Amino acid sequence: MGRRIPRHLKVYPVDVKLVWPNTKVRGRPRKHHVPDVLSIAAEQMLASARWKTVSWRNGTKGRLKARFAAVRVRIADGPPQRIWDKGQQHLPGDEAWLIGEQRASGEKKYYLANLPASTDLRTLAATIKARWICEQAHQQLKEELGLDHFEGRSWQGLHRHTLMTMIAYAFLQHRRLAYAGRKKKNQRASGFAAPVASGYISRISLVP
Repeated sequence: MGRRIPRHLKVYPVDVKLVWPNTKVRGRPRKHHVPDVLSIAAEQMLASARWKTVSWRNGTKGRLKARFAAVRVRIADGPPQRIWDKGQQHLPGDEAWLIGEQRASGEKKYYLANLPASTDLRTLAATIKARWICEQAHQQLKEELGLDHFEGRSWQGLHRHTLMTMIAYAFLQHRRLAYAGRKKKNQRASGFAAPVASGYISRISLVP
C-alpha cells in the first residue's frame, strides 16, 4: 500500500551501492560500508522526474485527475552511520516507489508505496488515492453501524462484533448500489428524476 510522507524525507537512488570508505585518516580502519552517494530529500529526487496527468476513477463531478510522477528509490531508514565528512546519515533501507502528486492548485504531496517495480503510474495513483475511501468507510462503520460500541473483553468477541458490522455495511452498500442502478435506468427510460429513497438507506451516506 501507500503512505504519505513529508517532502524532506531522505531517500537514495534505487541503484545506490555500498562501498568501503576511502579515508586518509590514520588509525583503525572502517568496519562498515557506506553509500556511494548521499541521500537527498524526496522533493529533490522528483524535481527532474517526468510528471504526467493521470485519472484514477470517476467522482461525483466527473473524472478525478491530477499530475503524478514516480521513481524507484531506497528509503534512508537503515542504521545511522558516519559517511565521509558529512556526519551521520541513515543507510539505505528497503526499495519502494516514491510518488509525487501535484494538484490543480499547485500543491504537491509525496507518498511511498511498496508495490512491485513493474506497477504502472495509474495503478500507483489509484492505490494512494484509495486511502480516502478506506478512511470514509471506517468512519461510517463507527458512526452509522456501531463499530466503536463494543464493550467486551475478548478478542473473539471483538472479531465477531467487527464481522457483523462489516456484513451490515456490505449489505447496505449492495442495497444502495441496486437503488442507484434502478434510478439511472428509470431516468433513461422516462427522462424524469426518480423519487428519493425512503428509510434507512437514504439516511446512511455510504462511500460510492
